[in-house]
Amino acid sequence: MLSREQLKTVRKIQIRTSHLVTDLFAGQYQSAFKGRGMEFAEVRLYQPGDEIRTIDWNVTARTGMPHVKRYAEERELTVMLLVDASASTVFGSVRQTKSALAAELGALFAFSAITNNDKVGLVIFTDRIELALPPRKGTHHVLRVIREVLSLRPVGRGTNISAALEHLARVTKRRCVVFVVSDFLDPGCRQALRMASRRHDVIAVVLEDPREAALPAVGLVELEEAETGERYVVDTGNLRVREAFAQEAAVARAERDRGLRAADVDAIVVETDRPYTEALLRFFRMRERRQ
Repeated sequence: MLSREQLKTVRKIQIRTSHLVTDLFAGQYQSAFKGRGMEFAEVRLYQPGDEIRTIDWNVTARTGMPHVKRYAEERELTVMLLVDASASTVFGSVRQTKSALAAELGALFAFSAITNNDKVGLVIFTDRIELALPPRKGTHHVLRVIREVLSLRPVGRGTNISAALEHLARVTKRRCVVFVVSDFLDPGCRQALRMASRRHDVIAVVLEDPREAALPAVGLVELEEAETGERYVVDTGNLRVREAFAQEAAVARAERDRGLRAADVDAIVVETDRPYTEALLRFFRMRERRQ
């Protein structure tokens, strides 16, 4: 059962993301993600200019008149949202937490999908599968997706992207568009991403917070590792400490990005301290050019 505050949040996300889908992303989404291929539409009489290879010889022989097969793009897609609910996603130092950002992005992708008559499914994971909703259409289903992402209280604390992708492989028989929404603090997921991208169109939606890249100079601070609970004291007033932290964070980001490229996975990096619309528009335009 959602609290009154959570219901208000769901409503705000619905209004904001529906507006963005209508005004910004409706055509971008359809251009970025193609259907499964061409499906048979009808047989009609041959007309001058039709390609010879489209002639349906069986119907032509039966009727004595040349007929051609006409095909149309099979537009309908299945979109799967794999949303990380590990302890590290509860962090946010500026505008919102990574988990709140994940809920809003999930809503945006889901509303874009149903606007184009696509199905949407959801897998929420930590170091285990916390919840799985099969793909369906409709606004009521999308609202349930948002509610689950906002209200679920996970059992696990860690991150296992590989387990989420393995679950997806077991429950999906057809090619999907897969948005993996995570901070990607799981270094062991590269092989699983590579295998998933051979079958599905996998997009990594990377959640970042500015405090994960640089520490402010505020003196002695006790920090806690969200997924392990380990605590330690850091002297943020020490310039060398801050520089070492920033360098280590930069190395980790570079390694993450190399891993995603090696797995043939496109990435959208979104940050908790700034609007995500520009990052998404860049991604959609890049996909449209590639198509």
